[in-house]
Amino acid sequence: MKFPPPLSPLTCFTHLTRLPALPRLPGPRLSSALLGATALELFVLTGRLIVYPFGLTPERGGTGPAEAGPPATTDPTATTVTTAPPATAAATPPVVLLHGFIDNRSAFLVLRRALTRHGRRLASLNYSPLTRDVRTAAELLGRHVEEICARTGHDRVDIVGHSLGGLIARYYVQRLGGDRRVRTLVTLGTPHGGTAVAPGAGVHPIVRQMRGGSSVIEELRGPAPGCRTRFVSFWSELDQVMVPVETACVDHPDLDAVNVRVTGIGHLALPVHPTVAAAVREALEAPEAGEDDATAAGATSAA
Repeated sequence: MKFPPPLSPLTCFTHLTRLPALPRLPGPRLSSALLGATALELFVLTGRLIVYPFGLTPERGGTGPAEAGPPATTDPTATTVTTAPPATAAATPPVVLLHGFIDNRSAFLVLRRALTRHGRRLASLNYSPLTRDVRTAAELLGRHVEEICARTGHDRVDIVGHSLGGLIARYYVQRLGGDRRVRTLVTLGTPHGGTAVAPGAGVHPIVRQMRGGSSVIEELRGPAPGCRTRFVSFWSELDQVMVPVETACVDHPDLDAVNVRVTGIGHLALPVHPTVAAAVREALEAPEAGEDDATAAGATSAA
């Protein structure tokens, strides 16, 4: 399996063709890097706790035309679609944001700004922390994707999922026929191969499904011939939730997948770091093989 060079959050870049090909910069010793990443994780966790209540309800009207949305409802699992300028909305599919375990849409505040600034139409799905099965959550995601397509007039969407959210989205794509609706699936710190350090394992059923050898992980190892979705997986060498860290990579012979290594940050920082957000945006903007054969030929695949 080949991997592109690591993406360092300490390095800013302005252009991404398919995925970043950045030089590996000399960095601190692992112990120092881990200490810094841990401090950042604590800072991010504090911020998450502060903004968490604001993500419990669907989005209300935003600050500009790219963020204006339909009236809010009281359903905490509702999908809310924010609108974009007509020309941009017609050119690009909506992006669905899917949070991780015991989280909500507030986890994507930084990524939302990065995408809305470039005219992307967004949808956020809050699934209940009481959900006990990845399959059930994937079915819910499928219903909301159909609703989004009907509401926006698009045939396909892009999805960005953090941690468990990425696993739910992958199950929808790979096992429930979601590849006909999902153009690109970007995952951030998702246990594609199962993790040995799943917090609360043995207590919550859906968390047990994130462990290696679970029935869900084994289903995803099965054949997926003709899958039409493009996968982009961001994984960090300092992600303490993914054990081993490479479990956050997509490794499947039937999938069009690229794995991007991130250095210097941990699990919680993946969806909020500005450099990662910029890389996600550019990955979503990368043309498909049918749109630009020359670009696709130069892409690095993990399949």
